[in-house]
Amino acid sequence: MNLFEYVDERWSRLGLQAWLHVSAVVQCTIIAAVIGVLIGVAVYRSPIGSTLATALASTILTIPSFALIGLLIPVVGLGVAPSVIPLVLYALLPIVRNTIVGLAGVDPAVADAAKGIGMSRFGVLTRVELRLAWPAILAGMRVATQMLMGIAVIAAYAKGPGLGSEVFSGLTNAGSTNSMNQALTGTIGVVVLALILDGIYVLIARLSVPRGIRV
Repeated sequence: MNLFEYVDERWSRLGLQAWLHVSAVVQCTIIAAVIGVLIGVAVYRSPIGSTLATALASTILTIPSFALIGLLIPVVGLGVAPSVIPLVLYALLPIVRNTIVGLAGVDPAVADAAKGIGMSRFGVLTRVELRLAWPAILAGMRVATQMLMGIAVIAAYAKGPGLGSEVFSGLTNAGSTNSMNQALTGTIGVVVLALILDGIYVLIARLSVPRGIRV
């Protein structure tokens, strides 16, 4: 059986796995974006705080994903939890870093002008600074999403959702019938989905970022 026949015969199952893979990555990116932006807002005015937040987020990336998931299994069990927690943690660095860079790059004169017309500090942050920092934040989310597409494959080790199960099954049963088809289907599927999501980010940027402040 060739690869195309394998995919055709198992299309419904593979489609579900692809959907679960994308859903897990997108949801974890959104959660990480909320946390990362809040961290960035809290520390961007403090050089020490910014350095510390970036360093801590960078440290997380030094932990091998396979090891982190394995360490979480005895604590939270198998399934969604040991898959979601690492994905959110790994997505933090580009989002935190880009939020800090984006907010710090806002021209102080613009913020002063907003205050001058009566805006509160919160209003300046939400209506001026975060809007101007949005291109950088979106770029961080884009990088995080691409990272998570690959890392999510490892989540299959903890019985997590997605195409990782195809890759793991193919590698575990190497030499058996369809083992190569399984591994290739999972790998190619992840690459295709990553490219589709990247294209969606480009579209979001065109629709949500004014041409004058695109990065």
